Amino acid sequence: MRDHHGRAESPRAGIPRRSLLLGSLALASLADRSSGGARPVVTEREGGLRHLPHYAAKAKRVIYLFQSGGPAQMDLFDYKPGLRDRLGEDVPKSVYPDERKTTMSSAQASFPVAPSHFRFHQHGQAGTWVSEVLPHTAKLVDDLCVIRSMHTDAINHDPAITFLQTGSSMPGRPSIGAWLGYGLGSYNGNLPAFVAMSSKGSAKTGQPLYDRLWGSGFLPSQHQGVKFRNVGEPVLDISNPAGVSRSLRRTMLDHLSQLNAHKHDQAGDPEILSRIAQYELAFRMQMSVPELLDVSDEPAHVLDMYGPDVQQQGKYAYNCLIARRLAERGVRFIQLFHQGWDSHNNLPTQVRRQCQDTDQATAALLADLKQRGMLEDTLVVWGGEFGRTIYSQGKLKADSYGRDHHPSCFTMWMAGGGIRGGVNYGSTDDYSVNVAENPVSVHDLHATILHLLGIDHERFTFKFQGRDFRLTDVHGSVVRDLCV
Repeated sequence: MRDHHGRAESPRAGIPRRSLLLGSLALASLADRSSGGARPVVTEREGGLRHLPHYAAKAKRVIYLFQSGGPAQMDLFDYKPGLRDRLGEDVPKSVYPDERKTTMSSAQASFPVAPSHFRFHQHGQAGTWVSEVLPHTAKLVDDLCVIRSMHTDAINHDPAITFLQTGSSMPGRPSIGAWLGYGLGSYNGNLPAFVAMSSKGSAKTGQPLYDRLWGSGFLPSQHQGVKFRNVGEPVLDISNPAGVSRSLRRTMLDHLSQLNAHKHDQAGDPEILSRIAQYELAFRMQMSVPELLDVSDEPAHVLDMYGPDVQQQGKYAYNCLIARRLAERGVRFIQLFHQGWDSHNNLPTQVRRQCQDTDQATAALLADLKQRGMLEDTLVVWGGEFGRTIYSQGKLKADSYGRDHHPSCFTMWMAGGGIRGGVNYGSTDDYSVNVAENPVSVHDLHATILHLLGIDHERFTFKFQGRDFRLTDVHGSVVRDLCV
């Protein structure tokens, strides 16, 4: 184990508890927290650093609805009515110079303005403009803080997604969920502190998602996210094989833990203790995960809220419901990846399909959390890795256009957990190409999320290879105008 500076603690310190008493403690824990499949009473946290949080937190947990592929901001939230008069005109090079275009569209002969195909209407007390393809989300805009002035550094999917997840476009850093599990622990020892789920959009296959996006990087490996798969067994090897009873599995783990503890005594490698902890968590999950995923106790009106796909494993609506069930069971960080937003062509049809996948279930999740009194301490984050170009990639048609990658501005929103609802923050220029007011970087976003969880991002570090690392690297400022 390591302290908050990353220094190794005494190798022998954790051995007696983890080896000699491991079996009895695990069985007692199971009896206390997983008896009869009952929902655990979430009271005190387990794990984390003793000195965290730094101050009183507004949020206890995070649900991050990651829209993989880059949703087009001007087709969803960044309304630009003036562009209808510029349909087909080339975007001025003074606004969008050639050197900022990707190789996928830079060879085009022209770069015609493609105004949004969708109608927009104002909603809520703040008069937030929302696209017609998000009718359910539009009803809840007074709970949202819509940030129209996000910007990022990366122009391609993998580095951009990696940047949003880890604070660096280079692979190898811990994901934000791993940071939070390491620092704050969880409220339920029978489930992981960090769970990731994915769903495939109806529009297209989407960009690949790699396990390192929910990885622990240089943090102890026990803090990596556990992926609930969208087909087959939700967690691999969650069931015992034929002929192996639960008591036999317990005996096997007790002996294995003693061997691992003995090896740790010899080698002093903290990852051995992480391995012991992961085996024990997996044993407890054999009881907690089936109960979690059994939605037969959900009232019909709740299931109806989420839409017709709510009971189909691997669908976005199903993942949203499971996210709420994970949140009420004390899981610290829950991330849903929904693929298919990469609309290089035929965008009106593709975006409409993506919104049909996600809009109702997203709104249902917010409403469900709110009716249970959970939204006030659950931070919900929605957004992708970058935005899209205002010019059409490929030929501009009357009813169709495509949009290329665009990192200079995009839209995200947050709700609950100390966020000011009914707020529209920041703005872009007339072409939705550059941030015009109140820019928010990825590091600013991360600093703000940590702040809402009671963490000073500049003081939350881990020493690795002689350097103190943090999620926000050497950047980032809390955007206090977003916070209550």
